Amino acid sequence: MVQAYILIQTEVGKARDVAAAIEKISGVVRVDAVTGPYDVVVLTEAHTVDELGGLIVSKVQYVPGITRTLTCSVVNL
Repeated sequence: MVQAYILIQTEVGKARDVAAAIEKISGVVRVDAVTGPYDVVVLTEAHTVDELGGLIVSKVQYVPGITRTLTCSVVNL
């Protein structure tokens, strides 16, 4: 399995709605609302990097209220 954290910026007042919508997406492991420059942090996982990319581009980024995402792949050191 490959995993990635997605750091999400939302429109003002939309963090709760975005988090609730993302929780329903298959491949999402955890969703947390946070403080700081990002509003929501999501842990995702998939069988391959391509599947993970599809999850992010085809599902997560289409959630209404998201203004920007930053994806950080998990590496095993």
